[in-house]
This record gives sequence, structure tokens and C-alpha cells, in this order.
Amino acid sequence: MARLPDNKQPEPLKLSDAERRLMDSGDHSDRELRLHRLLLQYEQLNDRSDAARAGLRRAELSLEIAGLLLDLDDKDTAWNHARPSVDVFIEQQRFEDAAMAAQYVYLCGKDDAICAIGQAAWLAVTYPVNPHLTANILDHIIDETPDNSDGAAVAAATAHYVADLRCVDSDQEQIKLFTGSMLARVARRHSNVEAQEQFERWVKVLELDDPEKFLVRLRNVVDVLVQDDWWFDREALSKAIPDDQPHGEPRTDESGT
Repeated sequence: MARLPDNKQPEPLKLSDAERRLMDSGDHSDRELRLHRLLLQYEQLNDRSDAARAGLRRAELSLEIAGLLLDLDDKDTAWNHARPSVDVFIEQQRFEDAAMAAQYVYLCGKDDAICAIGQAAWLAVTYPVNPHLTANILDHIIDETPDNSDGAAVAAATAHYVADLRCVDSDQEQIKLFTGSMLARVARRHSNVEAQEQFERWVKVLELDDPEKFLVRLRNVVDVLVQDDWWFDREALSKAIPDDQPHGEPRTDESGT
């Protein structure tokens, strides 16, 4: 489990490769030009020859378009692209893209935002999604929970656990610093934790050092967020998880998340 860092804020978490691919660091006019080109590709896509392939390509374009539209603060149009793409990516078993699309739906701020981030979290923890994206999704859950909620602590602990499982040597230090900071931030707002000894006691009391317990509690957090508005059959997806999923990965059929 993480040590309690000092009050210095860590460097912002770098974007994952997938997130970086969908973002444009240029100025406003550059983003608008790129958006125009993507929309043109989207409109010209012909699905008569291979409907499944065209549908997937349309979803891929929609994901890029939604990211740019969010950058340009056009949330209504971004939702129109992000939400349908979730269904296509689930059907095609592109679970990382589905998690990102659900995160975009959340960022659109519509009535389905809360259930969207819950489903993004389920996908990001259940499948071997990039740990950067997983941490960002779980950080949104922290933002949506009250200061005294144990749910924020569970989300932060899960982010730290996933980072430990999935990070490669080149980015482990940065992402674990970020997820450790998530835990420390939650500890401070939850129980006014300011010292390492307090932090270690807080972790023990909330059982944040036991993945078998906090992953089950994450399931309950996700259930509260999503309610009955699931966009996919998570039970069927859980049963279809291959036996060769990397050792130690959170499993829906074992951990309940």
C-alpha cells in the first residue's frame, strides 16, 4: 500500500497512448480542422460491402470525434458520437475503447453521466485496460462521491492495486505516484489523515490492503452508480472472460467487480 506523500502535488498523469491518440495538442483552429476531416470520413463511410467492419470503423471515428468535440466544449454533439460507440465496442470486444467511450459519455455531463462512469469503471477493472485510463476513470468516481464516503477510498485503493498489477517498468513510478496521491487525498478528506501512522491505520480500518475485500466493495459502488441502467450484459461478459487472463487481474467472476 502507498505511503502518505507530502503536500506537494504530483505531476499530472500522462495520457495513455490511446488517450493521446484521440487528443489534439494544437490550437483551436487545428482541432476544428481535424474534426472537419474526421466528420468527412465518417459521412463518406459506406457500410454496404461489410456492415460489421464499417460499423467498427464508424465507432473508431466517433471516439476520435467525441474527444475533439469535448475539447471544443460541444458536449451535446460529443454525446451523440460517444454513446452509440460504446455498444459497438462491446459487441466487438474492444473493451478498452468501450471504457474510454463510456468515460466520454460521463464527461458530456448529461443525465446518464453517473451510470456511464460506473460502467466505464466496471470495464476498466474487469479487463486489462491501460492503467492510466483505469486510474483516470476511478478518479472521476472519487470526484462524484461525498468526502466521508468509503466508496472514494475503495476507488482509490483499486486504482493503486491495478497500477501495481499492470504497469510496466517505464511508467510504474509515475502512475503509482499518481494513484498513491489519490489515496492520500481521499484519506485527508475522509478522515483528516495527515501522518503516515494515521494513514496506515486508516488503510487497515477500511481494509484497503485486502483486494478480495475492496474489489467486492467496488462492485457495490458501481451498482449504486449504474442502478438498473446497464448498457451491456455484464454477467454474460464475466462468463466469457478467458481462463488465460493475466494472473492477478481483477476478475468479475471471482471478485464481483
